[in-house]
Amino acid sequence: MASLIDFIGNTPLLDFRSVTQGVSARIRAKAEHMNPGGSIKDRIAAFILRKAIDDGRLKKDSTILEVSSGNTGIAFSMLGVTLGYKVKIMLPKSVTIERRNLIACYGAEVHLLESVLRMHEAIALTEKMAKDDPKVFLPRQFSNPNNPRCHYETTGVEILKQHPERIDAFVMGVGTGGTLMGVGKRIKEAYPNALIVGVEPTESAVMSGGPPGCHGIQGFADGFVPEVVNIENIDQVITVTTQESIAMARRLSREEGYLVGISSGANMCASLKLAKELGNAANIVTILPDRGERYFSIWGS
Repeated sequence: MASLIDFIGNTPLLDFRSVTQGVSARIRAKAEHMNPGGSIKDRIAAFILRKAIDDGRLKKDSTILEVSSGNTGIAFSMLGVTLGYKVKIMLPKSVTIERRNLIACYGAEVHLLESVLRMHEAIALTEKMAKDDPKVFLPRQFSNPNNPRCHYETTGVEILKQHPERIDAFVMGVGTGGTLMGVGKRIKEAYPNALIVGVEPTESAVMSGGPPGCHGIQGFADGFVPEVVNIENIDQVITVTTQESIAMARRLSREEGYLVGISSGANMCASLKLAKELGNAANIVTILPDRGERYFSIWGS
């Protein structure tokens, strides 16, 4: 019998007809907002849970506890119901009410943090909780090697199958960094000269050497460089502002019909900036990480 987890992945690779006008490079985007839980984080949640069940670390009476800025929390909450586990999610108060409500709708416990800049402290707290209670299972999305491995084995493979032409650059914002690292590694193996380009908010450009700060591109830049990220494997970092990311997300829905979130707008802004640098005949691949409905309270109608 088919389960919801079986429908994660194998998302299409989309073209654009409007927002890329005037750009000679070709930009395509993996439609990760079409996963059943509405984001690319469905992939790592399913992958991590399957591995943990297989090796016995996730037991029938375990409680899944994760720190998230939203999408990973939604994914674990959804799959917790599907697989029969209790789920607790810690997330910043600054995340949209839609994200918070989605997690609660799946029956997970929601614990709010005062700021996205407190996430590192919350991660340390969950480690102590897991040490004190053997029933607590930590997915550890920011440090778990199965995060980039998931994208190396699934997302990256799919992209290469769907994009038979040469790939000159892969562009992706850094939250946990798993997508950039995993897909980037797979693409580099096929096209050694391809650029692996990270995207981060101008307001919190930690990879670029700036201080952590508040921004509105939820899912990006949680105030630190995650453990799964190897800066040496990133060829270039492009910064984008929250406002230009929101504006592009609106354009993607109104001009392309792709109702996607702010991080998708950020990835597209960065891809367009890179396209101007690379010039004619370049092939750029990026990601549309999640759906737009979970941001209506921010950007309005």
